[in-house]
Amino acid sequence: MSVNARDWSRRRPFPVTVRLPFAAANDSRVHRRHYVPVCLKFVLALVLALAWAVFAYAMAQHWMGELTPGRQWTAHLLVIGVAVLPAFMHVFLAVGLLLDRRPPRSHFADDDFPSITILIAAHNEQDSILDTLASIAAQRYPARIEVMVINDGSTDATLERLHSVSYPWLEVLDLQSAGGKANALNAGLRLASCPLTVTLDADAHLQPHALRRLVTRYMSDPPNTVAVAGAVLVRNSRQSLVTRMQEWDYFQGIAASKRLQSLFQGTLVAPGTFSLYRTDILRVVGGWPSCAGEDTVLTWAILQDHHRVGYCEDAIAFARVPASLASFLQQRQQWARGLIEAFKAQGSLLFRRRLSTFFIGWNLLFPYMDLAYTIALIPAVLLACTGVYWLAGAMLAFVLPASLLANLVVYAVQARMFRSVGLTVRRNPFGLFGYAMLYGLVLKPASVMGYLSGLLGWRPRDYWR
Repeated sequence: MSVNARDWSRRRPFPVTVRLPFAAANDSRVHRRHYVPVCLKFVLALVLALAWAVFAYAMAQHWMGELTPGRQWTAHLLVIGVAVLPAFMHVFLAVGLLLDRRPPRSHFADDDFPSITILIAAHNEQDSILDTLASIAAQRYPARIEVMVINDGSTDATLERLHSVSYPWLEVLDLQSAGGKANALNAGLRLASCPLTVTLDADAHLQPHALRRLVTRYMSDPPNTVAVAGAVLVRNSRQSLVTRMQEWDYFQGIAASKRLQSLFQGTLVAPGTFSLYRTDILRVVGGWPSCAGEDTVLTWAILQDHHRVGYCEDAIAFARVPASLASFLQQRQQWARGLIEAFKAQGSLLFRRRLSTFFIGWNLLFPYMDLAYTIALIPAVLLACTGVYWLAGAMLAFVLPASLLANLVVYAVQARMFRSVGLTVRRNPFGLFGYAMLYGLVLKPASVMGYLSGLLGWRPRDYWR
């Protein structure tokens, strides 16, 4: 079924205020024995991370003792950026994940599940859109599904492929000219008729039961939860070395960060690739803004409106990631720009008295750390070659063991989750080597360029990747 843009006014709008009776099930959780309060876990992780960071700074300061006073200030700034703060973050991540016990899901009858609208913004996706729809058809979700594909001015055969299938739950909204991903999603949001809205990339493939797990996590989370980020993993990991490295980034870094943030009530990004939202809240906060980091800015707007955003680690969507170095760098510059846009739009979140404020401040440190890494890496290598080890030594002595600990913990946690959903971790030694040795060399400078783009107001070429 195809719906033209001028037919929007014919659709009955969904009411802004919606009461969701199934959220009441959140209050019926069974008390768990030996429960450790989240605040106590946070304090323990923070104390241990601070202890390691203070020790690292003290030792590095001792090593820099022979520098002249004028050079010590620069040396201190570099060491803090490339050694002390990364060491702190790695230890905090490791301890937090070791203490994490995912809250059990409540059990719901099929009649308890709400209907959902799935929004898919598509621009030149002829090679993947039908497979994405097939993965939705295989979900067997117990309630009504409404899938709306917004064809955003595609110039290939995307629209023809959509018209070649006849799923009863599929509607196609054809926008004549491309207006960007945010505009396409907002066009679909105007027509959404279900209490929950799920966004899904047009090249993503849902694992079986992903929708049911995502909705069940939402229904089991605290009542103030209005969005849940799904887990995104790499689908085309064998395509190039760049995708092989990204497989580890999504499996280790991105997944671990979201899981840690969720533990401490502060998931900061519900990615448009695969996330769930309450439809009425999406409308209250104004939908997706037209910017590079539309999903980040939207998530922060939800937090600003005093809501919680969760994370479902076993609701998995496999998505295609950039296969060339140039497209990868462009994407990560866009992500970095999105962080700056989020601070510009919702910077007052830094002054909220809640656990999520810690991670807002954590993100505020990334531009400094990435800049310090970009500036310090070559001098550290050159100084080490001449027998001066205070900079390289600090990185090796404090960041390396903390990083190894954090990555081992993350791998164990992720591997256990994989086993629970019937997946296995594929061998990817070349990607692991590249992720460990090369990834930061290209990622950090690209992120710095993205931060500058956001600060200076440079407009990227498009908002699709």
